[in-house]
Amino acid sequence: MSDTIAFQDIRSLKALMDAGEITPGELVAMFAGRISRYNGVSRAFITVTEDAAAAEAASLSREDLAKSPIAGIPYACKDLFDVKDVLTTAGSRVFHDRIAAEDAYAVACLRNAGALNLGKTNLHEFAYGATGENEVYGTCVNAYDTTRLAGGSSSGSAAAIAFGLVPAALGTDTGGSVRAPAVLNGLVGLKPTIGRVPTSGIVPYCWTLDHVGLMTRTIADCADILGLVAGHDPQDPASVNLPGENYPEALGQDISGLRIGIPANFFFERSDPEILEALERVKAFLVAQGAEMVPITFPDMEHTRTVSLTVQLPEALSAHSAHLQERGELYGKDFRAGLALGQCLLAEHYVKAKRFIERYRQQTTALFDEVDLILTPATPEIAQKIGTVMVTRDGVDEAIGNAITRFTTFFNMTGHPALTMPCGLHSEGLPIGLQLVARYFDEKSLFRVAHVIERHDAFSIPLPKVDS
Repeated sequence: MSDTIAFQDIRSLKALMDAGEITPGELVAMFAGRISRYNGVSRAFITVTEDAAAAEAASLSREDLAKSPIAGIPYACKDLFDVKDVLTTAGSRVFHDRIAAEDAYAVACLRNAGALNLGKTNLHEFAYGATGENEVYGTCVNAYDTTRLAGGSSSGSAAAIAFGLVPAALGTDTGGSVRAPAVLNGLVGLKPTIGRVPTSGIVPYCWTLDHVGLMTRTIADCADILGLVAGHDPQDPASVNLPGENYPEALGQDISGLRIGIPANFFFERSDPEILEALERVKAFLVAQGAEMVPITFPDMEHTRTVSLTVQLPEALSAHSAHLQERGELYGKDFRAGLALGQCLLAEHYVKAKRFIERYRQQTTALFDEVDLILTPATPEIAQKIGTVMVTRDGVDEAIGNAITRFTTFFNMTGHPALTMPCGLHSEGLPIGLQLVARYFDEKSLFRVAHVIERHDAFSIPLPKVDS
């Protein structure tokens, strides 16, 4: 089978399948062949499960293929998700022998829907970091420029789609780890409302802030997959027991009368001018479609990064305490340093940070009395060169990981659903993206507005020239 369909979205692949032009087995073979050719460059996959995917593809009946919009379609998941009988490394030597006894909740949902897991993707060790650098499995690269970072921590999930190795992937998002790498690679990234998709069967990093996230090529594919993985699982204490929704029905709806909040502070500061120019074009387009731009002011954002880390590091330390005693020498220096910082934080600091988070949630929720959605840039910078440590903008130095996630981290603390998507191409040939944020459990509004933007040619970007 030709690789010409490798960069098509799931709905397009499904249409070809329904027409009898491709089979699930042929898709598995084609994508597996591309993984074999491109994984040495992309570093996207840690484990490839071609044989299991091929066997499942062969077992699918015509009825099976009709039961969901992703039946018969290969996908990948970040190597924090358990897949039954497959190694879960979490990107670390520590878990070199950890074979999963059962599927993670989201993986089980996709298996029941007939999707074919083609493997486990690379990540920043234990999801601790936004660059995707990994000393064990290599650093994922950006499909638009292989000298640049893919972003992290769900770096492999983004690289896998961007290089045409799968059409969709699961990731986790604790501070932007799905949304940032997705948009840096020209993809759609969704962090649903906290508790909307159970985290059962996922190696934890920070229980308070961890979210399951989705990466796809299109808004429609994202809406379809969320409808399959959203649900309730009593094994996840944070899981919310609410009925699922028909997310795709939001696609194609007009946006007349929607109030879109434009932050007056923090979210448009110290950013690449071309990113800000792209957001101005998006705002003008949305106004032309009947939406109203409403200025809003966020709470004091000065300490948000500190608050997030003050919760992350003690919770990560708690999750890894037993492994540190048994296998401490196997941890990478980056993550070990983070755990050491966690040991220095007092219970008083942790409690104060949790109280800050509750205040952020209340204050941000109140903003939705004034607006229906919030629009921000996805990142203040485009993908940076591999090895970059600091970036400087408007005379301020900032660690590269902090810059990548500066506009995403806050919404992990508040738990509101947030979606990133491309909205242009930088003069350096790299994707520029926006972020939309909605009320709790109002992912439909995200899809409604994002789909309108996606359909406008001015915001489309070319595919990366991976095969040239």
